[in-house]
Amino acid sequence: MNNSAKFIVFEGIDGAGKSTQIRLLAEALEKRGIKTSQSAEPTSYPSGRAIRDVLAGRVTVSSDELAVMFAADRANHNTNPDGGINCLLESGITAISDRYYYSSMAYQGVQIGLERVMQLNLENPDIRRPDLCIFLDLEPRQSLDRIESRHESTEIFETYEYLDKTRKTFFNVIDTMIARGENIVCIDASRSVDDIASDVLDAALKLWDC
Repeated sequence: MNNSAKFIVFEGIDGAGKSTQIRLLAEALEKRGIKTSQSAEPTSYPSGRAIRDVLAGRVTVSSDELAVMFAADRANHNTNPDGGINCLLESGITAISDRYYYSSMAYQGVQIGLERVMQLNLENPDIRRPDLCIFLDLEPRQSLDRIESRHESTEIFETYEYLDKTRKTFFNVIDTMIARGENIVCIDASRSVDDIASDVLDAALKLWDC
């Protein structure tokens, strides 16, 4: 198999199962001799920790300021010499990220407009385009049921109304980005973990012509 490194992004509203599917994909690729590394946005860098404080409600910023913070953290995610996406790809390691600029376009796009968020991200030379975006689609009610079952503290975006509006915005984002030539695959995330994982792997292996 061609072992050239790829950049794969997972998207979806909260509770869609991204973490599980990222882990399963990484395991499946590793078995096929493809080295992988997993990351998430917001990142674990200081720029990402500042965003997590906002999402947890510990710090208050304007919607535009939050969008700028996400874009800056995303650029850091790409260029940081300590495990950044660019370094991984140059080392032959496939980078798999839980969320990327599609999330900003959907979540912050609801608040400040899609065009503004696209400008912050697509016009930034330090923010690369993924080879593949996998969107795990889930109804908001199912999303909230899964979030509540985890008994975790909720973030500021986790309400039915907001998730419903964000899901619809995600579809608009997907259509817009596909029209711009991006490789995006939508997968029904309401099914069993194994069924979802099979579709995810099929989509990913096409990057290596498998």
